[in-house]
Amino acid sequence: MTRKPEGDLRRGWTTGACATAATKAAYTALLTGQFPDPVSITLPKGEQPAFALARERLEGGQASAAIVKDAGDDPDVTHLALVGATLRRSPAGQGVIFKAGPGVGTVTKPGLPLAVGEPAINPVPRQMMTAVVQEVAAAHGDAGDVEIEISVDNGAALAAKTWNPRLGILGGLSILGTTGVVVPFSCSAWIHSIHRGIDVARANGLTHAAACTGSTSEAAVQRLYSLPEIALLDMGDFAGGLLKYLRKHPLPRLTLAGGFGKLCKLAAGHLDLHSGRSQVDFDLLASVLRDLGATPEAVQEAQQANTAKQVLEMAAAAGLPLADAVAEKARTVALATLDHPDIAVEVMIFDRQGQEAARARGWEG
Repeated sequence: MTRKPEGDLRRGWTTGACATAATKAAYTALLTGQFPDPVSITLPKGEQPAFALARERLEGGQASAAIVKDAGDDPDVTHLALVGATLRRSPAGQGVIFKAGPGVGTVTKPGLPLAVGEPAINPVPRQMMTAVVQEVAAAHGDAGDVEIEISVDNGAALAAKTWNPRLGILGGLSILGTTGVVVPFSCSAWIHSIHRGIDVARANGLTHAAACTGSTSEAAVQRLYSLPEIALLDMGDFAGGLLKYLRKHPLPRLTLAGGFGKLCKLAAGHLDLHSGRSQVDFDLLASVLRDLGATPEAVQEAQQANTAKQVLEMAAAAGLPLADAVAEKARTVALATLDHPDIAVEVMIFDRQGQEAARARGWEG
């Protein structure tokens, strides 16, 4: 995960906010022949940002406007992407119709808040765009029957860096945003993706999912169980975000997997595994080693160690199953957080080469 910079952080705007502003500009031009530039919109919490147009075109009965997305200081994959809206009149009485243009994906699997076959434009951005259409229609005496085609330049390539393919959103990006504002390093987008991944797994009838801290452990678990892509939940550092959502949206079996250092943190009760927000508890590792029969010298060495890897190597040299004990403790924390009798959990620890180092089993076989 990208390290959070020091000092004040600049907020940005979601793809949904940019698409809404582009929609307002294009619809205004469709009715008046003139593009408002900059164009202002009202966000769900009342903020009224203004957006400069990067591109505008009016011809052949349709109007297009595009805005360069500014994500502020957040490491957003869509930062500086060109988000466009093309508006055309639709048949009388049809209201607002949404269409996926180039770079915007289409939903192909159940479990998302949109029906299969729909453009991947989430509910709140749809509400925002519908609201500006109604606003402009009222101001100019129009019925507001329009087709809105949203596009993102290079969106298909950008989508490959997101969860979209795994969630069954194909052909491009999702148009996201619940507030219109990107809060730098809020981590909300990642946790939102975890939740949607769980929704898709449940909607497709899966009984076993794997949540992993990184790509090495994910690949190892997938090989072990031959899990489909939609069963793989990119947990990263957000164990709490995953487990608390599963508590209310359960799956029968969950494999939690990762490296020794990350799962040491979970074993100590930390639900955010990021290095900037939790640290390895060396006193805990020393206590575990003591319980495993380590010498007083080894216990003291563990307390003074610099890395979890150093302690693990020392335990291995002494023939002490430290990784197994940590996996068991991590499983205990996970079960307590889930607090759900119908979710079986196993915890697996892998080394950097993807070899299994420990497993706390949650079921037979």
